[in-house]
Amino acid sequence: MRTRFQKLLKPIVSSLMAIALFVTLWIGQPTPADAASYGGRMGGGSFRSAPRSYSAPRGGGSMGGGYNRGYGGGMGGGNFFFFPSPWMFFAGGGLGGGLFSLMLFVAVAGAAVQAFQRYQGEDGSLDFGVNNNPKVSVTKLQVGLLAEAKSLQEDLNRIAQKANTGSSAGLTQALQETTLSLLRHPEYWAYAGGESKQSPLLAAETEFNRMILSERSKFLGEAVSNVSGQLKQAGKEALVVSPSGELLEQSSEYIVVTVLVGAQGKVELPEINNASDLRRALSTLGAVSSDRLLTMEVLWQPGTVDGVLTSDDMLEYYPKLKLV
Repeated sequence: MRTRFQKLLKPIVSSLMAIALFVTLWIGQPTPADAASYGGRMGGGSFRSAPRSYSAPRGGGSMGGGYNRGYGGGMGGGNFFFFPSPWMFFAGGGLGGGLFSLMLFVAVAGAAVQAFQRYQGEDGSLDFGVNNNPKVSVTKLQVGLLAEAKSLQEDLNRIAQKANTGSSAGLTQALQETTLSLLRHPEYWAYAGGESKQSPLLAAETEFNRMILSERSKFLGEAVSNVSGQLKQAGKEALVVSPSGELLEQSSEYIVVTVLVGAQGKVELPEINNASDLRRALSTLGAVSSDRLLTMEVLWQPGTVDGVLTSDDMLEYYPKLKLV
């Protein structure tokens, strides 16, 4: 009798547990207004502007340069190497002629090896300038600011509205102004974190795009956006509103600024444990010159003074940031 009762009760209990789990998940699921706020964004550029082809050195007084001209590029030009046979130099030579021919052969072979090494990639494969996939750096720096940093928030909105994000010089200027604005307000610094990776061009582009998508997914939308010369601003009707239709007056506790940079060569950030490390990291990014800068994005959240970014949001969306 008891066993039969347990069998009848078991599916009822299972159903009640399933309903309770569903209700718990449904109630605990954050709404868009709770999970994120509107952000700001500016940037542009492209990894396609990185040099991809190898330019062989011209002229020179070496044996390799002379024989390149003599054979019309046969020693590496024309995408093939010319390796002369030693018998070409010993035919009808005698002892003196044979020794001279041997020395000449060694010199020509050395020049050929050097030419071969110039065209050999780091992974051992041959590369004749079609796509040498050079290494570039992808760097991310994030700064968590106290909510009182409204003037800095206004600076970012102003920079975004005026920046010429369609040119390399304009992107460099926007990057410098952003880092300078952050450097001028150390009293607002609360959290920070950064990472830098150096990888081949194609992998770097993928990593950069992944970082951008990850950061933008934390926004409900973008109050101001200036990317690749296209300026967009959301109207008040697109921002978060209360049921009464008025803008939310809840001020954010924190503001987070994210700077993403893709640059030629090595850009290495220090490990950030204090304000001094953060200052050096900001200075490093601000010093990237226009001839090295490939692409850049600056994102900040909230993008408006009415945004919502609480301590819980910081723990959920920016758990790797450290106190500075």
